[in-house]
Amino acid sequence: MNRLFSIRSAQEADLAHILHFIRELATFEREPDAVLATIDDLRAALFCAQPKVFAVICWHEEQPIGFALYFYNFSTWLGSHGLFLEDLYVSPEYRGRGAGKQLFEYLGALAVEQGCGRFEWNVLDWNDSAIAFYESFGATPQSEWVGYRLSGAALRALGRND
Repeated sequence: MNRLFSIRSAQEADLAHILHFIRELATFEREPDAVLATIDDLRAALFCAQPKVFAVICWHEEQPIGFALYFYNFSTWLGSHGLFLEDLYVSPEYRGRGAGKQLFEYLGALAVEQGCGRFEWNVLDWNDSAIAFYESFGATPQSEWVGYRLSGAALRALGRND
């Protein structure tokens, strides 16, 4: 199949693009002021000696048009790792042309190649276009699980050894 887009592992030179995409995604997700990450934070996470998070960049010709950021989790029930997609984003002017599909297929192939038993992610309940996109691949919502989060002061309080 002839691919219109190319996808490759992120490089340090891509950090500004990644942060730009993260900020665009936050705006799309109605949280434009929530991004605290800096280029230095991303460099430390993605390009350290033993990274625990990874990114790929989607290109059209010489233009970066999207990215995906992922990490590996583990299923005790399956006894194998899973690939967890943290973010997938394509610039609005390139949506509907197959870039998101190509990124998603790339990650699916990576999960299979790495022996992962699952490929998982979260999607906002109001993002109907993303839900339809994921369901077009045969993905099913996991509505029986409720996500929880500790952050900020609550996390710091839990982490104290007083």
